Amino acid sequence: MSGAPRVRSMNVADSESRAVLGPAGNKAGTWSSRKPTSKILRKIEKSPLEVSLAEEKKTDQQSKDSPTSPQLQSARVASVLRRHEQLLHSNLSLNASCSSDASTDSFHSRASTGRLTRSYSVGSRRKQYPSKPRSVASDGGLESSPDDSQQKKRCSWVTPNTEPLYVAFHDEEWGVPVHDDKKLFELLVLSGALSELAWPAILSKRHIFREVFADFDPVAVSKLNEKKIMAPGSMASSLLSELKLRAIIENARQISKVIDEFGSFDKYIWSFVNNKPIVSKFRYPRQVPVKTPKADVISKDLVRRGFRSVGQTVVYSFMQVAGITNDHLISCFRFQECQNEAEGKEENGTKNEEAEGKNKTENGAESGLSIAMDELSFCSE
Repeated sequence: MSGAPRVRSMNVADSESRAVLGPAGNKAGTWSSRKPTSKILRKIEKSPLEVSLAEEKKTDQQSKDSPTSPQLQSARVASVLRRHEQLLHSNLSLNASCSSDASTDSFHSRASTGRLTRSYSVGSRRKQYPSKPRSVASDGGLESSPDDSQQKKRCSWVTPNTEPLYVAFHDEEWGVPVHDDKKLFELLVLSGALSELAWPAILSKRHIFREVFADFDPVAVSKLNEKKIMAPGSMASSLLSELKLRAIIENARQISKVIDEFGSFDKYIWSFVNNKPIVSKFRYPRQVPVKTPKADVISKDLVRRGFRSVGQTVVYSFMQVAGITNDHLISCFRFQECQNEAEGKEENGTKNEEAEGKNKTENGAESGLSIAMDELSFCSE
């Protein structure tokens, strides 16, 4: 006869070793193995700073519960400080790596929460201050730096990107009254070339113009052989079209006739404005015209005399560059300078005229006295 069935007693240890259905499926796991995993998951969810604070609390609690030696306490404090330093260095390195490009989206780590936050930052722009012009010592004196010329206020069509050759032309020649026949002829030719070229291109070829057209001597240009000038491959053929080259030679012949009639081309051309330049006093570039009634009058008279390629636009460009009209904007530093030069030349002209008038009167008086002396000597004889 069999005995009573044995009943197995359940201990706490046996209950801990029993398999339990886990949340991830039918996997065997013990209570002892489950608890640490849950703790590990919680630790992962916590930030590094929170973990360090929890450890600090735990160490403080342990220190309160169990008496420890001063050496062990100092070691714990040192380890906590080391963890703080590591966290701080990791945060700083993360900030430095994420904020390397300030113009793009950057990620910054906040030391207070240990979380990453996305922020849109715009690159900081430093306020630029204009550099002061420096003076360079040379030969015991002071010379202004080349930046001085860039600081001068010019007409608005002269920009920082304008070619230096044209800037120098604006600062030195454009709008200055001209009274030399050769120079006037040169400026008339260059103004006529504007229909095919721009000022920078014309000025870059100015030395070729002077070489081909004999320094713009009207008499020498009027005697040039047209066939040689306009031959294919010649230097002149690379400058302008055949029509323009023929017009230059013909205009030189007509200028020679004007010089014979008026004494100089200068007197003829300046007589249209009573020997005084027209001062426009424009504020804005849109106010500067392409042609004017005065240019129309001069153009018609030149055409009547046999000049070619001297339309209203060409003539007005010639008036501007020859200083017959001062079309510098009033904000340009050259406006007043050209006006002062014109007034100075007017004063010199009036002084020369007065001197010539005095010489004529003195010569007339001397001639009258000599005639009277001759008459008296003849009567006495």
